[in-house]
This record gives sequence, C-alpha cells and structure tokens, in this order.
Amino acid sequence: METITVKDLSFKPFISEEELDVAIKKVAQKINEDYKGKTPIFLGVLNGSFMFMGDLMKSINLDCYTSFVKMASYEGTESTGKINELIGLNEDIEGKDIILVEDIVDTGNTLVKLFDILKEKNPKSIKIATLLYKPEAYNKDHKIDYVGKEIPNAFVLGYGLDYDGLGRNLSSIYVLKD
Repeated sequence: METITVKDLSFKPFISEEELDVAIKKVAQKINEDYKGKTPIFLGVLNGSFMFMGDLMKSINLDCYTSFVKMASYEGTESTGKINELIGLNEDIEGKDIILVEDIVDTGNTLVKLFDILKEKNPKSIKIATLLYKPEAYNKDHKIDYVGKEIPNAFVLGYGLDYDGLGRNLSSIYVLKD
C-alpha cells in the first residue's frame, strides 16, 4: 500500500485488507455466540457500512434479516453535528433483536438519532457493531457492543469510508497525512 491522493488531500496506509478481515471475523464470532438460537435484524447504516456489512454477513452463521437506513452527518472531513435522515426504516422491528452495523463510530451523533428512531418502534433489543471506533471522539452513553478496531481520532478513508463521496471502493483503510 502506498500513499494516495483523493481530491486535494493525501492519505497514507493505515489498516490493511488482511487486518480488516481479522477484525471482521472477530466481530462475527462474538455476534454468532451472543445470538445463538435467535434471529436478529442487521441494520446497516449507509453509505459507509456497505462493505463491512457485506463481509460481516459472510461470517454470520445465524438465521437473520438484513436491512439498511441511510443517514448523513459529514461534509468533507468534518462532522456537521447535524444528522439528516435520508431513508427511513420500513420493516416492522417490534419485539425484534436489532444489531446496528456502522462503519465508524466517532462523535456518536448518528447513533443517538438512530436509537431515538428505533426505540419508537419497540424492538426487543438494540446492539451496536462497528468496524472502527474512535474512543477519544465518542461522548455518548450508548454502549458500543462489537468493535472491530479502535483507532485514534483521525480522518480515515477507504473500505466504505469516504472523502466527499470518493474512496469508498478502496479495499484497505488510509489515514489523512499530517
């Protein structure tokens, strides 16, 4: 992996495809243990989670459902602090076990909005699975149940994560160069 440029910014290699695979399998193994005999609904948060969700599902050995919601909180490299619901949840989740699948948890603003929306629909439980977690940036009360990798509070790109819509297709994760 070498340094790449996306639009006007340079990024250096950060997490390899192989490291991502190990992290995803670790998350899947824990979910498989915790939900044995249950039929959870995996709810992916688009656009960022699509690669993680797809690879995670390959290692889930449970009867399960999958669905997606689309939320937005970023412009460029900065969180706007405002959450805009773009596509809502259409499934009936009352009495169901929900696993929210996020690409990255940093401020937690998206999670708070999602919890508010989902709680109104009376699910049995809601747990959170994220590929990447920034503990330095997270300032909310919701527990992050399944974490692939903890990372510092830096801007990352690739494997579903973008910079102004670009870079999601990269198979590894890159970090903004200083």
